[in-house]
Amino acid sequence: MASKYDSITFYSDDTLGEISGSTPYGFYDSESEFKDEGPKFAKWCARKLGYPVVQLELTTGSFYACFEEAITEYSSHVNQYNIKENMSKLQGAPTSSNFTHQLVSDLGRAITVSEYYGAEAGVGGKVDWKDGYVEVSSGSQVYDLNEWSQVSASGKDIEIKRVFHEATPAITRYFDPYVGTGYGSQNLTSEFGWGNMTPAVTFTMMPINADMLRLQAIELNDQIRKSGYSFELINNKLRIFPIPQANFRMYFQYIHTEDRWQTFDSYGTGSAGGVKNVQSDFSNIRYDNMEYNQINDPGKQWIRRFGLSLVKELLGLIRSKYGSIPIPGAETTLDGETLRSEAIAEQERLITQLKEMLELSSTQELMESEAQEADHAMELLKKVPVKIYSG
Repeated sequence: MASKYDSITFYSDDTLGEISGSTPYGFYDSESEFKDEGPKFAKWCARKLGYPVVQLELTTGSFYACFEEAITEYSSHVNQYNIKENMSKLQGAPTSSNFTHQLVSDLGRAITVSEYYGAEAGVGGKVDWKDGYVEVSSGSQVYDLNEWSQVSASGKDIEIKRVFHEATPAITRYFDPYVGTGYGSQNLTSEFGWGNMTPAVTFTMMPINADMLRLQAIELNDQIRKSGYSFELINNKLRIFPIPQANFRMYFQYIHTEDRWQTFDSYGTGSAGGVKNVQSDFSNIRYDNMEYNQINDPGKQWIRRFGLSLVKELLGLIRSKYGSIPIPGAETTLDGETLRSEAIAEQERLITQLKEMLELSSTQELMESEAQEADHAMELLKKVPVKIYSG
């Protein structure tokens, strides 16, 4: 009696065709080495699995699909390692940048971070500092800049970055030390902020160094004895010290808080949200599938062995569906489950081996290795006799 197993197709070297067009995704079909390697890979795997002594329930396309998957698996692990290793350098790179098979040496994220710090400090970055002012009235000490923003800043939330409220220049309170009132009354009026109101203000012909010393003394006294010119800013409510005695304009610089998250496109325009058209995280760092032509021989050998384990797993899956087949006078059990378990164990071993090798080549590991090598060299040099010169 015929069984379903009788209709199955078996592998034969005679049926090998070109690999190009026979893979599921065609990632590498255009590469010359991939085209040349495909049939060789199929023959090698077939013989590792017992062909031609043993019949293999596989087609040529099965081998080619496993070969493509093995290359993609290798590429994926190496690229994931590269992304992790270079993440801080690649964040902020244009989305058009492709880092496959590239040495990454750009400052990348360091530049982006410095731009944000520069924006906060007012020394760079991409957030504009804007100018504004309030009309200060004599006797009025508190000014709500949130109310000001509703009228003068389009109602947007603002953050004050700098207030131009500085002490009156010391020269305006410079006094002739030889006026009739003498130093006593002069210092008294100066220390209480009334210096420029004394009727004894005159300027005499004095050496310039005397002027400089007096100005420095006035500024030092202001810092130590009184907080003549300062301000307090809480929730954009500006409190001015001392209480203004005249009407004037007080200028300040501010930003729109939403500008910190401004999305800029290549033309410099955008909307709130962030920075677009850049590579930002693990999901969009640009590493494409590796070119098979660019992979070295140790990598290709890993691919062959991993591809063989995929072929073995597929063969085991097919055989496990049949379980057993009839033979003259009896039945024989197929080794499907054994093949599958061996294949999965081999895949896990190969992936672990590859990950360990990648970690050993990390920047941190290489730096530690170089440091140990340098220490060892220094220890050796200590034991080298030093020449003694006499003359």
